[in-house]
Amino acid sequence: MARFTLPRDIYHGKGCIEELKNLKGKRAILVVGGGSMKHQGFLDKAVAYLKEAGMEVQLFEGVEPDPSVETVMKGAEAMRAFQPDWIVAMGGGSPIDAAKAMWAFYEYPDVTFEDLCIPFNFPELRQKAKFAAIPSTSGTATEVTAFSVITDYEKGIKYPLADFNITPDVAIVDSELVEGLPAHQVAYTGMDALTHAIEAYVSTLHGVYTDPLAMQAIEMVFDYLPASFRGNMEARAQMHDAQCLAGMAFSNALLGIVHSMAHKTGAAFSTGHITHGLANAMYLPYVIKYNAKDPVAAKRYAEIARKAGLMGSSEQALINSLCAKIDEFNVILGIPATLKDFGIKEDEFKEKISDIAENAVADACTGSNPRSIDPKTMEKLFTCIYYGTEVDF
Repeated sequence: MARFTLPRDIYHGKGCIEELKNLKGKRAILVVGGGSMKHQGFLDKAVAYLKEAGMEVQLFEGVEPDPSVETVMKGAEAMRAFQPDWIVAMGGGSPIDAAKAMWAFYEYPDVTFEDLCIPFNFPELRQKAKFAAIPSTSGTATEVTAFSVITDYEKGIKYPLADFNITPDVAIVDSELVEGLPAHQVAYTGMDALTHAIEAYVSTLHGVYTDPLAMQAIEMVFDYLPASFRGNMEARAQMHDAQCLAGMAFSNALLGIVHSMAHKTGAAFSTGHITHGLANAMYLPYVIKYNAKDPVAAKRYAEIARKAGLMGSSEQALINSLCAKIDEFNVILGIPATLKDFGIKEDEFKEKISDIAENAVADACTGSNPRSIDPKTMEKLFTCIYYGTEVDF
């Protein structure tokens, strides 16, 4: 038996944030990030629509990028005091991810973070509240997924929490919210979406329900990301839909080691944070070359290239075209080709890579990667990415 889970309602198109006025409830807590939603007027709009729905509204503001366990606990405490029957999260992946974890601690104050780190181990939610998500970036697709990524800064590790319980009830995919995104964010989130779709397509858990969504998302990203990056608003609206389709695919097919590696390197080096989408974009071509040594994965990468209209008279030529296309996008979007180019110091890389490789293999996303990997091989793969050397193993 396989399972396919999505939000009950997905509203999409410019201006669909107005759907908030049709939610039924008494109290809504609105979880947001650092202030971009407020500056652009979307926060006031959301509050007004929720009040129009007859609800009392409380704000929980200031969720940081890569939300911490501490922020999650603080938000859950605010929810327990206010007792909302709707949790509405608006912004990038961070406030939505944080709100998903807050939801669990709100409804189950005695649950531990360690409990939630075990995949598909959440208690039954919706005992007190339903959840609506409104993304303001075009990448994480957390508005339609069963995932939340929370960072333990003491350990320097990002934990992907996974459970169909945290798939939102309502997703509001309003392209107006992404019109003001800075170009670098368009680049990183767009490549995150592409990675979601490609990893879902080759995942060991892919299937007939996820394949069409993943493929459609890949084609749309290839068609629209450069124009969206350059500021074309029609392309930006298309990318907002593309990332959501990719999210529907990977939430059900799961991901692979590109994400395992990105999760475990994001907060690991002293030279600064490696933004999630940038890490995915950097690692993706190397991982494709590693996975393509598996014949089943090779066939599926070649299918992606063929359906995306890339050239190649053999399976290997098509896979090379796919990697070349991703490299070309990274150049257009200003994304470095190696960890060395990114600025990670060589001695720190060498000192930490053995532990990072071990953590990456243990990541929840590794299990559905099409080719298995052990810590030693993971270390070799990271070394190729550091120096930009060929993956020939």
